[in-house]
Amino acid sequence: MSRTIRPASGITGTISLPGDKSISHRYAMLAALAEGCSELTNYSTGADCASTLACLRSLGVDCSHRGTAVRIEGAGTAGLRAPGAALDAGNSGTTMRLLSGILAGQPFESVIQGDESLSRRPMKRIMTPLRSMGASVGAIDGQYPPLTIRGGRLRPIRYELPVASAQVKSSVLFAALNAPGTTEVVEPVETRNHTEIALRRFGAEVRVNGLEIAVTGSPRMSACDMRIPSDLSSAVFFLAAALMLPGSSLRIERVGLNPTRAAVLEVLQRMGAAIDVDAESEEGGEPVGSFEVLGGGRLAGGEIAGATTAGVIDEIRNRYPTAEIRNDICYATTNRQHAARTIAQRADLVLVVGSRNSSNSMRLREVAEDAGATAYLVDSIEDVDPAWYEGVEVVGLTSGASVPDELLDPIIEDLKARGVTRIEPVIVAEETVEFRLPQELEL
Repeated sequence: MSRTIRPASGITGTISLPGDKSISHRYAMLAALAEGCSELTNYSTGADCASTLACLRSLGVDCSHRGTAVRIEGAGTAGLRAPGAALDAGNSGTTMRLLSGILAGQPFESVIQGDESLSRRPMKRIMTPLRSMGASVGAIDGQYPPLTIRGGRLRPIRYELPVASAQVKSSVLFAALNAPGTTEVVEPVETRNHTEIALRRFGAEVRVNGLEIAVTGSPRMSACDMRIPSDLSSAVFFLAAALMLPGSSLRIERVGLNPTRAAVLEVLQRMGAAIDVDAESEEGGEPVGSFEVLGGGRLAGGEIAGATTAGVIDEIRNRYPTAEIRNDICYATTNRQHAARTIAQRADLVLVVGSRNSSNSMRLREVAEDAGATAYLVDSIEDVDPAWYEGVEVVGLTSGASVPDELLDPIIEDLKARGVTRIEPVIVAEETVEFRLPQELEL
């Protein structure tokens, strides 16, 4: 039998997608720690979320699962039972990291393992704070699964995340439920906040102040019902396909629109994508809406930078947990944006020296404006309007990566002539990355 497959001219129609993986994991685990029966609909159909349910059953939690509907009879924060064998997280790093936080506060020993791929992923980033809280956590070579966790009564801590990670944050916040007192987690940049929303939904006391999240231990959490919003990560594949085909007119319904996850939409829209977002309602504290996507538009290249970078990386890590994320390729651009943001937080006016043809220089001006300062992009001192200085007390000065000092020095001298007596350098990073020549060019 022969079949002819012709390229599609467009994607049209209306679709709905399975539930969000990140939210499904968190609600299932918290439902297990709550008192009463929780019903979750549109639960993720992925194998990772099925691994979470399997682990909860091994801990004595009554879970029934039919299609995308899950019913969980909560055992309370102290009601889990010691498993009769090792817990199997399958390929789910989320299951292992988040559940480890819960196991750290249980009065028994447990082992949590995974498949071959998961067994190669380091877990030291969750082990360090959990040990600080009083749990004993053992691993192969000090960081690889399986993890052996001897839990018990924990103590609250204040933990500053060295690297932004929603999963490490969540592991510590889950452990905090069994630590009397207040545990605080400080993020370097904001990551997805599904855990904070879910904890509040189940009745835990959560306080958020900027990048600081505080949870009060020993809460009495109550069961709740929720429809899990459709997974934004899954929707992106359909968005991209529709955008690439000129005949597309696609609607994707009831997708999670959590602002800490929507960086990808911001990037696509900035590139010129015709995506109309209809914010409809909230489900369990999570904003939910629908997309209308039209194909055939002309997309332009763009830059992913600043806080958007963290959001996109978080999304990549969630979708592709074994992906290698490196920070040494565009380190100069990242550092300069960090510097522009820091300067703008202290200054009334920021001058960015650089070419208008440089996307990096344009982005530095945008970063400074986003941080609250008035900012201008100038090629040289000839472009500086003295009227900009009226009413200004602090002026910030930065530049694109390839701008020579000869363009900055005249601006500094002009400021001195206008009465500036104090000039302070702003240092946010030491650039130590070295790039080797290609092997064929080395002597």
